[in-house]
Amino acid sequence: MTPDRNRSLWQATCREGLSATALQDDVSADLVVVGGGYTGCSAALRAAELGADVRLLEAETFGAGGSGRNVGLVNAGLWLPPAEINATLGEVNGARLSTLLAAAPAAVFEVIKTHQIDCEPVQTGTLHCAHAHSGLKDLQKRYRQLTAIGAPVTLLSRGDAIARVGSDAVHGALFDPRAGTIQPLAYAIGLARAAAAQGAKLHANSPVVGITHEADGWRVSTPGGTVRARHLIMATNAYTLPITGYATPATIPVSYFQAATAPLPADLAGQILPQAEGCWDTGLIMSSWRRDRAGRLIIGGMGALSHPARSIHRNWLRRKLAVMFPALTDHPFEAEWAGKIAMTTEHIPKIIDLGQGFVCFGYSGRGIGPGTVFGRRMAEALIHGDRSLLPIPVSDDHRLPFAGVRGAYYETGATLVHLLSERVGQTPTTTDQ
Repeated sequence: MTPDRNRSLWQATCREGLSATALQDDVSADLVVVGGGYTGCSAALRAAELGADVRLLEAETFGAGGSGRNVGLVNAGLWLPPAEINATLGEVNGARLSTLLAAAPAAVFEVIKTHQIDCEPVQTGTLHCAHAHSGLKDLQKRYRQLTAIGAPVTLLSRGDAIARVGSDAVHGALFDPRAGTIQPLAYAIGLARAAAAQGAKLHANSPVVGITHEADGWRVSTPGGTVRARHLIMATNAYTLPITGYATPATIPVSYFQAATAPLPADLAGQILPQAEGCWDTGLIMSSWRRDRAGRLIIGGMGALSHPARSIHRNWLRRKLAVMFPALTDHPFEAEWAGKIAMTTEHIPKIIDLGQGFVCFGYSGRGIGPGTVFGRRMAEALIHGDRSLLPIPVSDDHRLPFAGVRGAYYETGATLVHLLSERVGQTPTTTDQ
């Protein structure tokens, strides 16, 4: 079967739904949220729970951006290990952020349970796999730092990792039992549905075209209407459209693509990820793999499918699947898709102070847990008037020179690594750190 390049697996299998009309009037609210992904919907849900009058504006449909295109790994913490977070934020703020995000998976799965979100939740942990023997050094460092702050992680030997993954292409793994997987688009839509059920007023197909900061709050304009609100949360991350009166914070754009196989035969389903953990590796040009509820294997890596080199990435994907799981060498793909990641230089999210609101961005590939927590915390800080509730200190601005050039660096690196694997006839394991 030829993969469907216009529709992701998550679109095809989503069981959540929400009907929301475009904004067609001039209205007022306590809080206006721009962006219908994890952060925006989580903020709207929490603010509505606190009794606030909330309006959420989404340019397309809920989860249309990165929230509906990612791998669906619900991780604890950030991509950075704790010591590196502390080096950037300081010991006190770094430790506080690590503590909050250690509980992020529990918060996500509790929201899913409370609001009965049908998003294939599986909390059997994740495996951060060593892509080569050299990758064990990184995992050992992370293990020491995580156990030092009380994280219940386990460092698996190569043999144990092979048994858990079902592939001899891994050289060890760091297992985190707190984590898990979800159907990411369904989770985003489920959050939106939960927010609407709590009284938030949500508008799809309502792109914001103008923002003005006035004496008593904000005026946010769409083609069909205007929202005047005391508080504003900007939660568009890597998918911000041009908006008059708003300077989009610069981030490093990184693309990530995935493909889903047809459901695995019963005999292979018992051998490949038998406990259904989500996985990613230690390669500098990272790749990931997991299974969904129907037993499909979803495998992906860094790179874009929107330029002429996309054939290099697609060819690498087929070879990567064959190297990881030889029994799937000829197994068909059913769908492929790609999304954008917004990275900061430090790989730590940012919250910029807007005066009577916040803009949050830069999850660097860790959007589900942090997005849920950051959205809730920003809503609480605004409604209660207490900025100490924020997960990190606010910044006045965010300057990132040559952000586009840095993004091109990642894309070039991904293309070269995937091209090299084509020339040598396999996926290289020695070109990454």
